[in-house]
Amino acid sequence: MKKFLFIALLLTMISSGSFAQNRMVNEQAPHLIRFYPNPATAIINFDYQKGFDAAYSLTIYNFMGKKVYEMKNTPSRFNVNLEDFFRGIYIFQLRNKNGQIIESGKFQVVK
Repeated sequence: MKKFLFIALLLTMISSGSFAQNRMVNEQAPHLIRFYPNPATAIINFDYQKGFDAAYSLTIYNFMGKKVYEMKNTPSRFNVNLEDFFRGIYIFQLRNKNGQIIESGKFQVVK
């Protein structure tokens, strides 16, 4: 019964837009940032493909929506050490200086 309530709560959080903002999503648009490897074990790399702006910030959330990592003023190429991350799915959001989500994605950590 507890698992059912947990799954129902999780689905409610996701469908309510806990990670989304009101914006149009163009599935055909090229990605601004590339991340690899996916799934990751020790580190995950992020590289800007185009349109780099030093004012961008990257935030990573676990699948429950808890912020686990944040980097402000990101460089054009950087990596994140996953030593303190648990196994599971993580969601990242790339935001501009106004706080608007420019891009988001998900990756998996396997240990």
